[in-house]
Amino acid sequence: MQRALLTLLVSLLLPTSVLAAGAPASFSAARSLLAASSSPGNAYAAGVSVVLTAPVAGDFSAFGGSLITAAPIAGDALLLAGSISSRAEVAGDLRAVGGTIAVEEPVTGDLIASGFSVYDKGRAGGSVFIVSVNAVIGNGASGPVTVYGNDVSLAGEFANNVTVVAGGRLTLAPGTIIHGTLSYEAPETATIPTSATIVGGVKYTSASYLPNANTSRALAFASIGIFLLVRILGALILAGLLAGFFPKLAEMITERCYTQRPWSILLTILIGFATIVATPVLFLMLALTFVGLGLALLLFFSYALLVFLALMYAGILLGSVIARRLWGRKTVFWRDGVLGMLALSLIALVPVLGLVIVFFFATFATGALLLIFFQFVSSREGHPPEIPTVIQ
Repeated sequence: MQRALLTLLVSLLLPTSVLAAGAPASFSAARSLLAASSSPGNAYAAGVSVVLTAPVAGDFSAFGGSLITAAPIAGDALLLAGSISSRAEVAGDLRAVGGTIAVEEPVTGDLIASGFSVYDKGRAGGSVFIVSVNAVIGNGASGPVTVYGNDVSLAGEFANNVTVVAGGRLTLAPGTIIHGTLSYEAPETATIPTSATIVGGVKYTSASYLPNANTSRALAFASIGIFLLVRILGALILAGLLAGFFPKLAEMITERCYTQRPWSILLTILIGFATIVATPVLFLMLALTFVGLGLALLLFFSYALLVFLALMYAGILLGSVIARRLWGRKTVFWRDGVLGMLALSLIALVPVLGLVIVFFFATFATGALLLIFFQFVSSREGHPPEIPTVIQ
């Protein structure tokens, strides 16, 4: 429906003067334009501020920031601006697109307006088509009326049918007369005073723009699904990058898993578990003192980085284990990280048991990362790697 309305609006906004040929035309453009000379044919104007004070014998087309037509137009009018005020009669059709639109004098032909706020008290002789957030028709219309808006107000005498699609409220002023049928679609019934007369009757269609329980449930599941998909894709990308750029570190962690005795693997898991649990307590205690606040912040960021790397390398570890079991190779490729993180993400979806398995891999990866770091620091200082030799 929206596409059809847009197509209709665009087609109706095409000036009929484009097809005219041979008629004398005038062109004016300036920052502040005052059109005080009458035009024997079509007139075209553009500027930041455009004011028409002389009659136009043909069509009038104008574009600007602010447009005011204070002289009669014998043909059609096409107005595009931020603020539009039609203060003189238009003998043809009036087409207006802008922010605020005010039509104060009669329009002999059709009135087509689209803007944030549209106020029409000029009474169109033809049909009226308005698309606006707030629309007010204050003097009725001779032809059929169609309004799409949020809040719509009607007043005056309408000689034909009136159709309204409102996202908010439809209000009829006292004494409003509609000789045709009032058809409207809105979340709530219109405010129709007892003094209003609707000859053709009222057709109301309830339209709630809030989702019902089933729609809300479907949207909630869809949102959760999208969130999980994005999270898994992000984890896959990061794991693939870490495995591709730092394959040796992934191979060292995998070697610890394969070459250590069971009690050494358990010790590595305990080191990781103690780090994950005890570190938050430590930086909270440090944060209680002014002197330790800076150290607590440094420890917090280091802890966050360690947990992030542990989760990533937990997936890479699982992928490396799968690669060794299925293809018998020790070299770690980026696709192993992607495969392992995908498997770990799917395991995490299993209630309770899945989280236990993820925590097991994460704690082992945390302990392995810490031991490798201590081994690296010890080797750089020329000391034997004491901690790794204890657990091997």
